[in-house]
Amino acid sequence: MSSQIKIDADLVLLDIEGTLSSQSYVIRVLYAFSRARIPDYVAARRGEPEIEAILSEASRLVDGGDPLEALIGWQDKDLKVPPLKKLQGLIWEHGYREGAFKGHIYPDAHAALVAWKAAGLPLYIFSSGSVQAQIQFFQFSEAGDLRSLFNGHFDTDIGAKVEAASYQAIAARVGVPTQRIVFLTDNPRELVAADAAGVQVIQVLREDTAPDPRYRQITSFAEVDIVSRKVA
Repeated sequence: MSSQIKIDADLVLLDIEGTLSSQSYVIRVLYAFSRARIPDYVAARRGEPEIEAILSEASRLVDGGDPLEALIGWQDKDLKVPPLKKLQGLIWEHGYREGAFKGHIYPDAHAALVAWKAAGLPLYIFSSGSVQAQIQFFQFSEAGDLRSLFNGHFDTDIGAKVEAASYQAIAARVGVPTQRIVFLTDNPRELVAADAAGVQVIQVLREDTAPDPRYRQITSFAEVDIVSRKVA
């Protein structure tokens, strides 16, 4: 692995969309699949506790408005709203199990994850998609079942990805100081929040990601070498 950027950290935290996986894949495949199925999926499962909880939460967020209309509207605007993310995860599970698609992961990202795991580095995901959706994505990936690579997953239940407090909460949960965590993402707002929390950050430039010159950048995971004093 290239050592263009050397990082001393005890834990690796990773985004998915635009970092490990193509953003266009998520929008063109996953979002399109859930958007076409939201109305029928919800209608067929009214009365189920999980669906009713999602609808209740959505209704509360729009002050008693139509929850189904709200869910569809959030999907169309690509808003990271927890009840929508939970519903998308349920719908995508059916798609994965039916073989409608597999989770896309960049080959360089897969190779790095395998190498870091073999070196003893704990790997965690922080994504706006629900924990359930994250696990399914890696279970049914193009590279096979990758669930064993990860020590844990976080979604927006821990806090928004653009808030420093979320990264502090993750650090407290995993028992690692923020300064000993490195976070890789494509999103500049997430970089700012993680940096403000004291987390080491690297921007991953994929497709047409706009570079943020304030932070170190890579175009391939082969360009970063992460080593921990604890496991070296």
